[in-house]
Amino acid sequence: MTARKPSRKPSEPIEVPPAAKPVTTEVTAPAAAPSPAPAAAPADGGASSETAPPPVKRARARKTTAAAAKTPPRPRRGGGSKNVLPAPALDDADRGRLLAGEHHDPHGVLGAHPASGGVLFRALRPYARSVAVLSEGKRSELQSDGDGFFSGVLPLPAVPDGYRLQVVYDDNTIEVEDPYRFLPAIGELDLHLIGEGRHEELWKALGSRPMEHQGVAGTRFTVWAPNARGVRVTGDFTYWDGTALPMRSLGSTGVWELFLPGVGEGAVYKYDICRPDGSHTQRADPMARSTEIPPATASVVTASHHVWQDEDWMAHRGERPVHEAPFSVYEVHLPSWRPGLSYRQLAAQLPSYVRELGFTHVELMPVSEHPFGGSWGYQVTGFYAPTSRMGSPDDFRFLVDALHAAGIGVLMDWVPAHFPRDDWALAEFDGRPLYEHSDPNRAAHPDWGTLEFDYGRKEVRNFLVSNATYWCEEFHIDGLRVDAVASMLYLDYSREDGQWSPNEFGGRENLDAVAFLQEMNATVYRRNPGVVTMAEESTAWDGVTRATDHGGLGFGLKWNMGWMHDSLVYMSKEPVHRKYHHNEMTFSMVYAYSENYVLPISHDEVVHGKQALVTKMPGDWWQRRANHRAYLGYMWAHPGKQLLFMGQEFAQGAEWSEGHGPDWWLLDETYEASGDHRGVRNLVTDLNGVYNALPALWQRDTVPEGFSWIDGGAAEDNAFAFVRYDADGSPLIAVSHFAPVVRNDYRIGVPDGPDAWVEVINTDAARYGGSDVRNAEPLKPEAVPAHGRDTSITLTLPPLATVWLRPA
Repeated sequence: MTARKPSRKPSEPIEVPPAAKPVTTEVTAPAAAPSPAPAAAPADGGASSETAPPPVKRARARKTTAAAAKTPPRPRRGGGSKNVLPAPALDDADRGRLLAGEHHDPHGVLGAHPASGGVLFRALRPYARSVAVLSEGKRSELQSDGDGFFSGVLPLPAVPDGYRLQVVYDDNTIEVEDPYRFLPAIGELDLHLIGEGRHEELWKALGSRPMEHQGVAGTRFTVWAPNARGVRVTGDFTYWDGTALPMRSLGSTGVWELFLPGVGEGAVYKYDICRPDGSHTQRADPMARSTEIPPATASVVTASHHVWQDEDWMAHRGERPVHEAPFSVYEVHLPSWRPGLSYRQLAAQLPSYVRELGFTHVELMPVSEHPFGGSWGYQVTGFYAPTSRMGSPDDFRFLVDALHAAGIGVLMDWVPAHFPRDDWALAEFDGRPLYEHSDPNRAAHPDWGTLEFDYGRKEVRNFLVSNATYWCEEFHIDGLRVDAVASMLYLDYSREDGQWSPNEFGGRENLDAVAFLQEMNATVYRRNPGVVTMAEESTAWDGVTRATDHGGLGFGLKWNMGWMHDSLVYMSKEPVHRKYHHNEMTFSMVYAYSENYVLPISHDEVVHGKQALVTKMPGDWWQRRANHRAYLGYMWAHPGKQLLFMGQEFAQGAEWSEGHGPDWWLLDETYEASGDHRGVRNLVTDLNGVYNALPALWQRDTVPEGFSWIDGGAAEDNAFAFVRYDADGSPLIAVSHFAPVVRNDYRIGVPDGPDAWVEVINTDAARYGGSDVRNAEPLKPEAVPAHGRDTSITLTLPPLATVWLRPA
């Protein structure tokens, strides 16, 4: 069914009924401060002197109780100008709801409205001594009605344009715009799309957005809280008392809105939500684009001023499908790569380091805001905010821009599987399950003590789908690696019998999660040419990288967790025992073309007692390094894309810790064993260099025509030999030898055609720290059948080494 075409653009304001229609002029400011009243804010920053008093220094945001809101100190009655007529008494129900933060339509009560005898003005300004209307050069003082309310009827023919409020405190007087004279600053189409769960640019409709509205500069605050009895804005500009800033409900969408004039970038805020039971909770903005630095938890108003310099990169990144392109990834935990560096300082070091190593991409462990650094970013509270630990959102954009300038693609981990239970974030956001599933068994993640998203709720799907494309469009991210996909796909994931219920067909598949992942992938690929999505999916789910229109999940690539597990099992064995585990290294080719794979040696494999990659290897220090190098050579030649976690490129021996990051001192020339570690790094550089130059190693990664075994059964020799082919049939031979002996005159069958073969990689080379057993001369084929081929060559296999040969 085709939806009716909206009558106006998303940016156009909604026309509201006359009874609730605010006056079309300017806007007022945030709430005033408690006594003693502060001095006016400086004109060069923060809240302007025409809005609210400046913030005081505080340790932490505090909750405002409903009781406190109902009884502000020092209520005054009486007063008012002679030309101001008494206003009709405010209905007790409206008064009580406004003070309790439970009013759904404050604009219908506050502000200026035509009335019998003129125009009725009503303001809610707790702690104020008096409030006056300033219009056309006249000052008309309103009557104090107690509890911070001021009102009066001015004998005017119509609501005046451009009126302001003069608010007097004990030792300060300020002039402010009236927020309650503004039309909604969110468009009709925006609300329509939000209601349908189809707003692909949700970040432009919800959250805090600095803007000019009805000719006045300020910030629009919008939040989705359908179960709330009322919502107020509170922040450093109100001294964390939101009494004066109730938001209006915009109908069945569950969206609440308030435009605050004079509030701009840098303002710190939360939403004061009145739950269905009447209690209050202060919540960070789910759509915040910036946050305070943890452990502080408030949201920050922000806007981007970054001028992108990567137009050429963005225009050309999608010219070649990623599965037919070189794709070697350096995985990075930004806070610990060089501890203490900001995004901009990282931009001066990370791109040059990655480019020198020859990786085509970096993959950033989650950069979305998270309260606990020890989660490495995998327990997200700010899905739309880069972590403020290293700088502003524009600083993060600067880093991405610098990586693109160096020719390096930027991937990031994205975590839509779960979120933490912090009581200032998403959990029971408006007093009831909202982002999480309403069924406690479905909501509780059994492994991490977190909550799972309700993928069946359209607004939640919209929140996540929009978030995926947000990172691609606002930060020019080139790919998303989706974390913990398996935990999303299965209803019984880590659950015992009786702890889960089957789907409508009696199966264990989470059909809501399947639909969400399909929608996410389809949307990201449609909107962002050249972007790739990757699934961390550890099961045999069929069709992870199959197109959504063919029933698949629609990912571009899938982490090959089976290859990682099996190959590391093999490598951990002493060479004398490896022949009994030979199939661990060959089994991956049974299913190599069932999906488009990435071969990951990620952070998960070098923490929590699993040991660093080189430490997993058996033998003495020389043998461990040799095994490490031979394994990397095998990995880079195997069909599939490559991923290596930081520190493993120079054979760090200790497990990774987010507290101090890689052991860079191992590369210091003053360290006597630094050559051992530099040798491994030299190998990684050369592997990437040859890999990028030879299409046989990446062009046909996902089709059987790109691979052929020479000998996959040499278990007694601990050897594996195979050929890779590019699209034109040009071959490359890889031979991995995982025994600590030299094998001379080792014969292997080779493809017909080349007159000779030459080494392009030998992981035993002295440059890499090896014993330098080499095949220095070209190897000429002989008419001696071997391994089912008509011609063969004999070569020397170095100990614990991988050798690559290409046609001379």
